[in-house]
Amino acid sequence: MRFERTLEILMVHAQGEIGNVIVGGAPEIPGATILDKMNHINEVDDSLRRFVCFEPRANVAMTVNLLLPPCRPDADAAFIVLQPDRAHPMSGSNCICVVTALLETGRVPMVEPETVVRLDTAAGLITVRARCRDGRCLSVSLDNVPAFVQQLDAPVVTPKWGTIRADIAFGGVFYAQVDVDQVGLKITPDHARKLAEAGIEIKALLAEQVKVAHPEIPSLNEIAYVMFRDTQPDGSVTTCTTLKPGRVDRSPCGTGSSANLAVLHARGKLKVGETRTSQSIIGGTFLAEAIGETTVGGRPAVLPRITGQAWIFGRQELRISPEDPFKAGFALSDTWGPQVGEL
Repeated sequence: MRFERTLEILMVHAQGEIGNVIVGGAPEIPGATILDKMNHINEVDDSLRRFVCFEPRANVAMTVNLLLPPCRPDADAAFIVLQPDRAHPMSGSNCICVVTALLETGRVPMVEPETVVRLDTAAGLITVRARCRDGRCLSVSLDNVPAFVQQLDAPVVTPKWGTIRADIAFGGVFYAQVDVDQVGLKITPDHARKLAEAGIEIKALLAEQVKVAHPEIPSLNEIAYVMFRDTQPDGSVTTCTTLKPGRVDRSPCGTGSSANLAVLHARGKLKVGETRTSQSIIGGTFLAEAIGETTVGGRPAVLPRITGQAWIFGRQELRISPEDPFKAGFALSDTWGPQVGEL
């Protein structure tokens, strides 16, 4: 057999959400910054993303993270989040997966009981503190980029549920946060398909009705995800982030939990130093804490800290053959849903 390139991948999950990490063999991505490199993948050449995110090498319920050398001198490593729809700037669960991979493989030296890792991302510098023992990451706490609210109670006109209200907030990417009772569903495993379909439908409507733009990073100008939420009497929140082409996040979602902190802070329901537990549709948990206040482009913002855990469960070697008829991958609606035509 003849192969032109081999990709080395670590298989990792954070609270059930697969966030595999490409640790070797990836091609050089042009760009002076990680944002430039992400934009190159999205706007110029998405062949690597398609190769690792589509069948026959991948399935809909997973993400692949591209590990890169940092472009800024104060970072230890960099990464870009590759998903079926596009490359994304930041993800909390995937950041936890990347840090676990870096430390447990020795790519960044592990210091016990705590290792500080600084990550260069398209959304900004992420500082991470990993609690370590006996060569293992017991937990990963990431100080995310500032989270802020763009609009509270934004009206979204829908043909199915009438006018619903969504909180539009940035937690690394833009989210529309929707109380789940507005669509007549519950955040339970048996409602996962309906939640996914509802989220994708609302996301399409949001693109027509609500405009967003990061005040300091203008190219971050779309609502990436719809996150359904169900706030519990004790203040914890059950979350369900929906992702194109039509699935739900298995983890509690770190960037979504960061955006939720910004919403709570804006509503006067959260003070600096307070924490909230985010629970996923399958019962996994992250701890979200507001560790400070700041401003972003004149907007009030909170500094979020997200804590969770990831597990490396295997290794994978993907071989790129010039004769492979499916180098670009493929997607079918039987598993990817009706949105497959938009990929």
